[in-house]
Amino acid sequence: MRLPHVTDLAGVDAAAVGVPFDTATSFRSGARFGPEAIRSASVLLRPYHPALAIDVLDALSVIDYGDLPVAPGDTEATYRRMEAGLTPLVDAGVFPLVLGGDHSITLAELRALARRHGPLALVHLDSHTDTWDEYFDQRYFHGTTFRRAAEEGLLDPQASVQAGIRGSLFSGSDLDDARALGFEVIPSEELRALGPAEYARKVRARVGDRPVFFSFDIDFLDPAFAPGTGTPEIAGFSTAEAVALLRALRGIRLVGADVVEVSPPYDGPGQPTATAAANVALELLALRAVSE
Repeated sequence: MRLPHVTDLAGVDAAAVGVPFDTATSFRSGARFGPEAIRSASVLLRPYHPALAIDVLDALSVIDYGDLPVAPGDTEATYRRMEAGLTPLVDAGVFPLVLGGDHSITLAELRALARRHGPLALVHLDSHTDTWDEYFDQRYFHGTTFRRAAEEGLLDPQASVQAGIRGSLFSGSDLDDARALGFEVIPSEELRALGPAEYARKVRARVGDRPVFFSFDIDFLDPAFAPGTGTPEIAGFSTAEAVALLRALRGIRLVGADVVEVSPPYDGPGQPTATAAANVALELLALRAVSE
């Protein structure tokens, strides 16, 4: 959005933060280049949001904080660097909008935010629940994020909603495992039948007035709209459907958000995936702005 790249947090309300990390992917890598691609695609974005009737940059002082340091090849060392890098923003009350990076990075974000806010409500649009216990003998990878977060007490699963889930599974128990942790899981067919208004009603009933972390995995979108991602799943949502779902959530108490799993090497001509991610990021900033 051509935001100023500064690290002085005085008077800052929100900050875009890149995390160029994809060591924890299980299929197609490349999400380490996601922050750069999202930034490039965001140059066309304008500050006024007509649907929510708000000038985002008038309502919020927003900066581009740059990229956090990572340790390629070492997920847990990256978590330590991320937590240290996010702490000044969280301590200053700045809303972090993180651009990923694979979905493993969300765990470090939640650790940093939970130290200030306590257990968070999760609102999550994705084609996967990311609640496996381990994968390739690894407890920290992009498919275990929300199980680890629940185990660490960073989230309140009873106040959380995961929606858009679809695709083949390893076992019929995969979704039951997520529900057993306490998450409300809404498969894609059910979400499409619900529509934005009823989805938003379910989310509000679930999260109440708790602080909310919103995580948007770009593979929530159908590969026709977002081919540039590591684990694409067919029969997904259009960008128009995604935007309608986001806008229906006006009023939730957002304290942090991310857009993850953009893998530019697999994007198409015109960079539709990066463009979609940049616009989702703007929608999340707008939701934060109207909640102020």
